[in-house]
Amino acid sequence: MENFEHCIPTEVYFGKGQISHLAEILNRYGKRVLLTYGGGSIKRMGLYDEIMKILNDNGFAVTELAGIEPNPRIETVEKGAKLCRDNNIDVILAAGGGSTIDCSKAIAVGAFYEGDMWEMVETAKPGRKALPLVDILTLSATGSEFDGGAVISNMKLHKKLGGSYTFPAVSITDPTYTFSVPPFQTAAGSADIMSHIMEGYFARTMDSDLSEAIAEGVLKSVIRNLPVVLKEPDNYDARANLMWDSSIACSGIPEYGKESTGWPCHALEHELSAYYDITHGAGLAILTPRWMTFILKKDPSVTPRFAKFARNVWGLEGEDEAELAQKGIQALYDFFVSVKLPMTLSELNITDEYFPEMAESANRNNRLANSYVPLTKEDAIEIYRMCL
Repeated sequence: MENFEHCIPTEVYFGKGQISHLAEILNRYGKRVLLTYGGGSIKRMGLYDEIMKILNDNGFAVTELAGIEPNPRIETVEKGAKLCRDNNIDVILAAGGGSTIDCSKAIAVGAFYEGDMWEMVETAKPGRKALPLVDILTLSATGSEFDGGAVISNMKLHKKLGGSYTFPAVSITDPTYTFSVPPFQTAAGSADIMSHIMEGYFARTMDSDLSEAIAEGVLKSVIRNLPVVLKEPDNYDARANLMWDSSIACSGIPEYGKESTGWPCHALEHELSAYYDITHGAGLAILTPRWMTFILKKDPSVTPRFAKFARNVWGLEGEDEAELAQKGIQALYDFFVSVKLPMTLSELNITDEYFPEMAESANRNNRLANSYVPLTKEDAIEIYRMCL
């Protein structure tokens, strides 16, 4: 096992009705609240009214920032940071999925940042001064409710950059708030959860037993529960499992004791989103099986890891590890097909027009050389082409 450090300072209030603690939580930080949310789903589900009643009944002064994008924009971060400064905000309350929480993390830091906001994104690092952030999660996907990272887009520059900002102080995660999430977003969010696990699972380290078991357990939980919620959207137990899967998958815990892998699929997908503004999880579902196929061919020494994936995650059997590895990849592909995710870039009207530029950006500072199987710009282009 490799050395690791553990620090997740976020308090989690998990389960039905935990919003009852909202006023007492916010009172720890002050009375001036910036409420952030996205396209209006919290109003359709009644959550907005529930939040506002609690805030009004308990004497909070509320400033709102609505319309945060699915791939949150730097312009929205700038707007939010200005609202914080102009209204002397004490605490940010983010109600939504990972995009809203990500944007709110950047706003929390941006409220104190002196200088250009995109420069802040390009140099994002832990430890910068930030407003306290409380969130109410409405989508099981990114894990942003339980980590310090965020991803912000600059569509003018075709850039989408991840970085470290601030951990939520408190996350309220009530599975009932995900009952109304549409099937496509539920499936795409689950693909994101699985990707967060697989990016770290496919590593050279083979002896971090607990991390391996946690990773495999999360994957099996998603495989078991996603089909259930697609058939029964208000199945509490299945939604609850997906929500906790989401939090753990991107927390770092499933990678403790393991060698770094570089997260190449995320690097490749961020370029797709930056150029085409697609749903992140859908892009990952398209890319991941192709990346697996490519690296297995490029470096057959990873075959035992893929065979383990086939056995322990998909329950497949066989003595021929090379054949088993291929079957595990196919099982993942078939699962994504079964939950009706798009499986080609062509379905999303994406052509090969920008593949060289995207590959170069994904490999900036030679970052893909640090992947589980090192990749070049040319390798990245080929993986994109395999996705057409």
